[in-house]
Amino acid sequence: MKIRFAVAPGSGPLDGEELARFGDAVETSGFDGIWLSDLPLAPVLDPLLGLAVLAGRTRRCHLGANVVPLGRNPFLLAKELAQLDRLTGGRLLLSFVPGLGSPEERETLGVEGADRGAILEEALGLVRAWWAGDVVDHRSPRWSFSTVAAAARPVQDPLEVWLGGRAGTSLDRAGRIADGWLGSTLTPDEAERARRRIQRAASRAERRFDPEHFGLSIGYARADPDPSALARLRVLRDDLDPRELLPVGAQELRSSIERHIDAGLSKFVLRPTDAVASWDEEVAWLAAAILDLQT
Repeated sequence: MKIRFAVAPGSGPLDGEELARFGDAVETSGFDGIWLSDLPLAPVLDPLLGLAVLAGRTRRCHLGANVVPLGRNPFLLAKELAQLDRLTGGRLLLSFVPGLGSPEERETLGVEGADRGAILEEALGLVRAWWAGDVVDHRSPRWSFSTVAAAARPVQDPLEVWLGGRAGTSLDRAGRIADGWLGSTLTPDEAERARRRIQRAASRAERRFDPEHFGLSIGYARADPDPSALARLRVLRDDLDPRELLPVGAQELRSSIERHIDAGLSKFVLRPTDAVASWDEEVAWLAAAILDLQT
């Protein structure tokens, strides 16, 4: 397997100067990519804006993002992502996610009471059609488009879209329609079971799911984790001790990654859960801990 690592800045706010320092540190480190997340209600940089800035500042590393398509017009989203792929010279990586699902987020995005997974699936189908150059004639309770052609097409053909999620329906959806899967907050055993379920769903749909396209986002702490990070994990996974999901220190992080590799995963997004004082120093620490595992 080709083991690849991307680095994410965590969930704190980034200003322009800090984004530049973060991008420069990852670009020169040897890590495969940079990853930004879409958190609509959090005071964090919109990932598409952040990647547009980084597209002009980097030349080597892949630029990836979790994108919440809910609340976005799919035609405009297809245009924005296609143009972003062009700005990056074909280095864009994407994962569509349905958001955190809180009542506040659902209401704000206009999907209160709706099936978020169904909306995501409908949006993905439309976006892919425009990227393929199709003229789209589409009617549904949520969106209507009458013979609308693409406003822009990506460099990559196809521009792959991975999906996330850990619920059974999310894993089955990934197997049916996704180009890859990027999970989170899973133990190695859970990740292996998720991988196998996705493969079974793909087989039922009579499609091949690339065995190299299974990944995981892993939060880590270099020393004693911030209590707020553990509290967030308890909200997401109240069935587990949060320390099972948050490696602390270089050895625990390396061991966690190795166990997930043994479970059949090969792509990883690594994000510090604590505030970062120096991105040069943080990325250097991370590289010393695990970069030799990248192949």
